[in-house]
Amino acid sequence: MVYAIAAIAVSYMLGSIAFSILIAKWVRGIDIRDHGSGNAGATNTLRILGKGPAAAVFLLDVAKGVAAVFIGSWTSGQDLWVMALCGLAAIVGHNWPVWFRFKGGKGIATTVGVIATLAFVPALIAGLITIAVIAITRYVSLGSLLLTLLTPIFAIIMNKPAPIIWASVLICVFAFVRHRSNIVKLLQGKENKLGARKGVPHEEK
Repeated sequence: MVYAIAAIAVSYMLGSIAFSILIAKWVRGIDIRDHGSGNAGATNTLRILGKGPAAAVFLLDVAKGVAAVFIGSWTSGQDLWVMALCGLAAIVGHNWPVWFRFKGGKGIATTVGVIATLAFVPALIAGLITIAVIAITRYVSLGSLLLTLLTPIFAIIMNKPAPIIWASVLICVFAFVRHRSNIVKLLQGKENKLGARKGVPHEEK
């Protein structure tokens, strides 16, 4: 139990490392949260800093999710509940990072790392559908929501263990909560499309 709690805590702190904020500070000396959509994630990094920094942010954020699940596996002897909780802790850390005043991103890249490690086949199928939807619509937010919605559905269809199903359901809830404003914009037809805008100052609400 002690090892499991420690693993979850470490996973949260790992998830709290906001690479988009760090890379934006290093590359341009700015706080990425004050620009574009105000989101500390790979998509906003793409809009503000370009493809190279965005790719680095995406891969590093995915790696956080993968590492968290492996931390849970290593400390618990592959207990799926602990692995799932560590993955969830990394996503929570990304969304509400202790190192950055609890103002982080929306957790999709880290989510990709977590669900791909916990349930590779369901995540792969959902991911392929997501890529197709983003390619057609150019709405990253729509694709992100679809990814998190389809993964638990495919996990249930494929009769995956309960920890994986419950974790994927909670991840879906996290994603929809974090994308509330995007959902409203999608319904209103005002959501930004991929590549449509770059470097637009973020207006504080």
